[in-house]
Amino acid sequence: MIPAAFDYQRPASVDEAIRLLTDSGDEAKILAGGHSLLPLMKLRLAAPSLLIDIGRLRDLSYITDAGDHIAIGALTRHHEVETSSVLRAQVPLLAHATSQVGDPQVRHRGTIGGSLAHGDPASDLPAVCLALGATFTAAGPGGSRQIPADDFFQGFLETALEPNEVLVEISVPKVPDAGWSFQKFNRRAQDWAIVGVAAVHNGSTGVALVNMASTPVRASSVESAIAGGASAGEAAAHASDGLDPPADLNASTEYRRHLAEVLVRRALQEAGVA
Repeated sequence: MIPAAFDYQRPASVDEAIRLLTDSGDEAKILAGGHSLLPLMKLRLAAPSLLIDIGRLRDLSYITDAGDHIAIGALTRHHEVETSSVLRAQVPLLAHATSQVGDPQVRHRGTIGGSLAHGDPASDLPAVCLALGATFTAAGPGGSRQIPADDFFQGFLETALEPNEVLVEISVPKVPDAGWSFQKFNRRAQDWAIVGVAAVHNGSTGVALVNMASTPVRASSVESAIAGGASAGEAAAHASDGLDPPADLNASTEYRRHLAEVLVRRALQEAGVA
């Protein structure tokens, strides 16, 4: 299908993008790599009157060692995250999971910030950021603010970003010696995951799930079980506690619950939970 008509602006700075968003209100959308927004526009599920293309703001593309964490610019391409020597050494879970996103064409064009700001529960990287305890920086008319990943994803394709804010940076704690795993099950290569799991074990354990709720979600019952001394198998039995997995053409709710338990157990074992 063909998208509805829209205006197009290419700001030269983040401040200009914020001004355009402020002037246009809910009628404007930010365009980064385009792999999330453009398909929705073609299906007429999104019909912004203005596209604000920030894809060429190169000052938002970087991966920097910032002491106890790694700072990643929101416009950093998936391929750059996947191949970063800094991330492979300090946050290998993120680098590996990014290598599983789409295909090479998607990874060379799509951005980490675009994937997170879209907030799709079937996307891989939001779950990874939840498991790692990442923090997001949003810039708006009043300056910048920090948003923990736990507070960022608020509804189906809805995030904590205000209509006049731009996601500018992702901060991910270093976990160089942690055990970690990223598991996902799909019908065909490059399909969205029917269910996915990101796990990191480094004293405490972070576990988050892909496509198990209306938002990217932590498996908090699994984390609590491990903290209480449960084994990987015992903890995995709680994978879907409190969740209402969607049913669609790919899987029933019951099948997703089963997959979640199996994949969480595998992920915990690979991450080093006995």
